[in-house]
Amino acid sequence: MAAAERPIPLRGALSGLLLTLVVFSFACEACKKVTFNIPSKLEADKIVGRVNLKECLRSADLIRSGDPDFRVLDDGSVYTTSTVVLSDEKRSFTIWLSDSRTQAQKEIKVLLEHQKKVLRKRHAKEAVLRRSKRRWAPIPCSMQENSLGPFPLFLQQVQSDAAQNYTIFYSISGHGVDQEPLNLFFIERDTGNLYCTRPVDREEYEVFDLIAYASTADGYSADMPLPLPIRVEDENDNHPIFTEAIYNFEVPESSRLGTTVGVVCATDKDEPDTMHTRLKYTILEQTPKSPGIFSVHPTTGVITTVAHYLDRETVDKYSLIMKVQDMDGQLFGLMSTSTCIITVKDSNDNAPTFKQNTYEASVEENAYNVEILRISIEDKDLINTANWRANFTILKGNENGHFKISTDKETNEGVLYVVKPLNYEENHQVTLEIGVSNEAPFTRDFALRTTMNRALVTVHVRDQDEGPECSPAAQYVRIQEHSAVGSKVNGYKAYDPETRSARGIRYKKLHDPKGWITIDEISGSITTSKILDREAMTPRNDLYNITVLAIDQDGRSCTGTLAVNIEDMNDNPPEILQSYVTICKPKMRYTDISAVDPDEPIHGPPFYFSLADTSPEMNRMWTLTKVNDTAARLSYQKNAEFQEYSVPITVKDREGQSATKTVRVNLCDCTHPSQCLPTRRSAGVILGKWAILAILLGIALLFSVLLTLVCGVFGAKKRKGFPEDLAQQNLIISNTEAPGDDKVCSANGFMTQTVNNSGQGFCGTMGSGMKNGGQETIEMVKGGHQTLESCRGTGHHHTLDSCRGGHVETDNCRHAYSEWHNFTQPRLGEDSIRGHTG
Repeated sequence: MAAAERPIPLRGALSGLLLTLVVFSFACEACKKVTFNIPSKLEADKIVGRVNLKECLRSADLIRSGDPDFRVLDDGSVYTTSTVVLSDEKRSFTIWLSDSRTQAQKEIKVLLEHQKKVLRKRHAKEAVLRRSKRRWAPIPCSMQENSLGPFPLFLQQVQSDAAQNYTIFYSISGHGVDQEPLNLFFIERDTGNLYCTRPVDREEYEVFDLIAYASTADGYSADMPLPLPIRVEDENDNHPIFTEAIYNFEVPESSRLGTTVGVVCATDKDEPDTMHTRLKYTILEQTPKSPGIFSVHPTTGVITTVAHYLDRETVDKYSLIMKVQDMDGQLFGLMSTSTCIITVKDSNDNAPTFKQNTYEASVEENAYNVEILRISIEDKDLINTANWRANFTILKGNENGHFKISTDKETNEGVLYVVKPLNYEENHQVTLEIGVSNEAPFTRDFALRTTMNRALVTVHVRDQDEGPECSPAAQYVRIQEHSAVGSKVNGYKAYDPETRSARGIRYKKLHDPKGWITIDEISGSITTSKILDREAMTPRNDLYNITVLAIDQDGRSCTGTLAVNIEDMNDNPPEILQSYVTICKPKMRYTDISAVDPDEPIHGPPFYFSLADTSPEMNRMWTLTKVNDTAARLSYQKNAEFQEYSVPITVKDREGQSATKTVRVNLCDCTHPSQCLPTRRSAGVILGKWAILAILLGIALLFSVLLTLVCGVFGAKKRKGFPEDLAQQNLIISNTEAPGDDKVCSANGFMTQTVNNSGQGFCGTMGSGMKNGGQETIEMVKGGHQTLESCRGTGHHHTLDSCRGGHVETDNCRHAYSEWHNFTQPRLGEDSIRGHTG
């Protein structure tokens, strides 16, 4: 095998190959012999033929050639490795196949024969493809779409240069042959003539990519497979189609020349970038047939306006028949049509106008919030839009705000109202100038050539018999403070609006806060009934307001306010605000004293502070210095002792009114004045009347308890026998539902009671318990020498015996224990109660 791989001369190759085959014949199984007819000389890397390896050993994974001048590929193709010259007529070599997994081996004998090619005659009309640079290649081939035949239709001839030396057989594959669409193309095996069997639609198949093969009769591939594209040439067989059957566009009526309305578009299935798909748009017809308003760009399909006179009020909708044609619009081009509906949108190009230039209305004086006139207008713009809805404005005549105009949304009328009462005596009639516009602004071109439409409205005021008029509502008078009682000044004046006179009008005072004023019923003048004190008014320094009622002879009335300005007099001295101050020594060196004056500022600050006590001792201890117009600084000397001082201070206003006040100054050893507050507070404790009463009642109750104890001691000494069980109880609960026995108390607190035949008496504080309807009450009776006696009555129940003592004087002194407890408990301290209990 190694020897077979060495290069050997061509003449000795056959004998060496046969020797190798003999060596391996014992181990390998021979397959079918393969014979190739080759020319006498083959260049390097030229194909010799193809061997079916799978048929010999399908699982072969090692392929070796017995001749180094040849190499075998995995698909069985045999190529030359160097230039091979076949000097003899025959030459052979072996191809070994082995499977490394199963250790199987097989061999194929290859026989090379030199045979001269006998050329067949070709028809004179057949063309042979000859190329100098390539072994074989087709002329670029195409076929006409929708060809009429005759079929089969000859397309071209495919021929290999190897056909000069060998008998070549041709075949094809690809779409149109063995793939969909099947059997559309076929090629003559011997001649290489390519045919089409039926018409083709280019819109379905633009090109067919075929593969052509050239091989010899024994399977030798004379050339590599050849790509053979067949292009289908387009025919104008498709109409251009609009993308929509009906187009809808809108354009404002105020559009300028050249405004874009919309774009129409069409598609063509024919080959792009050819005359078959070069489309041209035109307008066939316009409805209504007015002068041309629209145009369309022939290639883009953009529709634009070409006229200025789009008027919705004349024509609000246009219909265009659009045409599109291929072949750039030539007569023989294919075409289709579509409809374009163009709606003209409303613009505010019509001003609202009044139906009349003048209007008249009337209204009674003093009436308000009443409708007096409706004003109609005309507007040609689209109804119920902002271009149609009106806005009314009062341009002149409403300076006092008596009128208001609004729009009725339903009728688009202007509604004129009186919103503020009119006075016939002031104006018999009022002339208003009304303007009207729209909610939406006018278009720019229209706004430049139009103005607001206007109309005049004359409003007649009807006279009405009115009551007195309090005008102005507030009238002012001045009275000096502390004027003598009975001082008279002018008061409130009302008048009759028809006569402009105050004759026959009477006046009454409705409200006088302090009762300082009386009013004359006939003249309305006022008289002081008390001394006027400006500082007593609330709020201070304000006007003193008196409410006045004016009544005419028919009983009609009006009210007004008489504002009395009380002129201030310097009748109040300034007042020092502080009464008690604390100064922490030595941290605080001073304290500030301030004052106020209830009089007006002209009679007030600046204030002058001084020590009222001018003794040397006072001047040595205290000094006053000015801080501002209303305050002074009180300072002490360093050697002042810790104690409370009384410092009299005098303060004067600018006119000399003065007052003196003694300020208690606590000079305290502290760091903050709050540390000295408890002492000050303890010195100033004042008991209320309820606290005093509670203390007195507690003392009285304490004496009563002590007196009872004393009586009990003495009564025990006189008693002959005291039941043992009675000593352990204070109250005996009785279930008797009969009314209790009468009890009377003498003036000295003793109480006497007789119960059945019991003849023993005792003194002491008595409590009786009685259960009535499920409620038990305990009574405390004020008494003196009384003790409890246990008595057992008839039946199975206990009764509480009364107390009997000396002579009796009746005194209604019976009290419920709960009343005593509720009255005394809040007013007695806890210690007092504990003492009473003990």
